[in-house]
Amino acid sequence: MDLPVPTSTAEATPPARGEDALTALTTLVQDDLEACNRLIVERMQSPVVLIPRLAAHIVAAGGKRLRPLLTLAAARMAGYRGDRHVALAACVEFIHTATLLHDDVVDESALRRGQASANALFGNKPSVLVGDFLFARAFQIMVADGSLEVLRILSEASATIAEGEVLQLVIQNDTSSTEAQYLEVIEGKTAALFAAATEVGAVVAGRPTAEQAALRAYGHNLGVAFQLVDDALDYSAEQERLGKTVGDDFREGKITLPVLLAFARGDDAEREFWRRTVEDREQSEADLGTAIALMQKHRAFADTVARARDYGAAALHALSAFPDSAEKLALADIVEFCISRAR
Repeated sequence: MDLPVPTSTAEATPPARGEDALTALTTLVQDDLEACNRLIVERMQSPVVLIPRLAAHIVAAGGKRLRPLLTLAAARMAGYRGDRHVALAACVEFIHTATLLHDDVVDESALRRGQASANALFGNKPSVLVGDFLFARAFQIMVADGSLEVLRILSEASATIAEGEVLQLVIQNDTSSTEAQYLEVIEGKTAALFAAATEVGAVVAGRPTAEQAALRAYGHNLGVAFQLVDDALDYSAEQERLGKTVGDDFREGKITLPVLLAFARGDDAEREFWRRTVEDREQSEADLGTAIALMQKHRAFADTVARARDYGAAALHALSAFPDSAEKLALADIVEFCISRAR
């Protein structure tokens, strides 16, 4: 069960460390990460040449490997000293990469991390099918691990991710969507894999149920915070530094928390603007600037990031179940890394 989300973060949020936190975490598990990367390269090979070509394009596109890093660090923090976590970290990355391939097709995205997306280079059909291949590889790795508990956790996460993506399609372009529906979307499409990535670290370490639940709570709350910040960033110039296009969610009519807050707090004319641009998809070049101005007027950005900090505080609270260690400190600092992207 996930731990409750506190209403205040005044005492729980760590000092900002930003990119340094990611570097520290990567350095801490460097040997494991290198082994994981080798396994990723090995397991994405296929006699069908297009599969490794397309898979290599997205795997090498500059991702931070955050989710597999969480698996590696969580297992070490839980006291594990074997090597099962390396394969499971690769499994987590394959699941994540498969969802990216599918998402870019659904969203008709031309860019991924500042580079041409796989579907833009290779086409939609190959991207979908290679995504399916990576999902299959992930399940092969799960089966080879031999743990039914690991298989349960990661297979349930895979199903939940798909449900979250479908729900996002259902509420897309609908300004009557609720915050509860939006939260269900991001808990599914993002937080589910974060939670599974950390929970399996406790499973391979043979830790008790309470510690397994604590690591799941850490990952879940971190994942929600991560996605809240991502959704705020879509309307920020910071997107350009991150290699993404500003306003993609707006142009696609995605219902995110900044949109919901601006809509709920707006007057009749402002709500009509959101209905025209998001529901009817009737947009001019000036509309993105208007949308950003309305979000700033109604503190939609600030309140979305504040909500992310609340979830970040819950993630930190979950780590209190574990004794102090270098891995625990690194995982705590990653919370601030995820949130500080909004600065």
